[in-house]
Amino acid sequence: MIRRATVLFLAALLPLLAGAGQAGATGYRYWSFWEQDGSAWTYATQGPSLARPADGDVHGFRFSVSEDSSDAAKPRGTSDFATICGETPPAADRKRVALVMDFGTPQDAPSGETPPPARTACAQVPEDATTADALASVAKPLRYDTNALLCAIAGYPKKGCGEQVAAAPKEEEPTDSGPSVGLIAGIAAVALLGAAALWQTRRRAS
Repeated sequence: MIRRATVLFLAALLPLLAGAGQAGATGYRYWSFWEQDGSAWTYATQGPSLARPADGDVHGFRFSVSEDSSDAAKPRGTSDFATICGETPPAADRKRVALVMDFGTPQDAPSGETPPPARTACAQVPEDATTADALASVAKPLRYDTNALLCAIAGYPKKGCGEQVAAAPKEEEPTDSGPSVGLIAGIAAVALLGAAALWQTRRRAS
């Protein structure tokens, strides 16, 4: 009886142990928009069609799969304005905007597509130009959906726009907030097995 109960308990426990910490979250595949503040990237608070950079600003774009803005992948590399636009002299009634375009990793690419290498460009545009205007001047073709969401830069990706996909599970950092569900369940399993063994021993002795 105890042995059968133990087997049934472990059968119910295995899915819990296997699933603990491995649940895949839902993400979206899209181009995120960033602004460089010193040497750090910050997620832009408005879209590229509304942002109006000043001469000397650095804006970046990164294609990736992420759940939301809090875990979105930042543009890679250390390029700054001097590196990107250093050889572009100022011009009257125009501004220089340094752009970083990171096409992401093969893991984040749509099926059948390969991300191009990351690139930078110095866009020299009219003073009232938006970031979208600057991007269009150096990275055509751009593609937008009916809601003005940026779908493709320099033709990448060829299709899709902000589609929902299964995001890869993230490794959780160890914390001191207490034992995990898997650990508690494992301890319970060991305790039950010990109780069963003790019962069997006493049964044979009697």
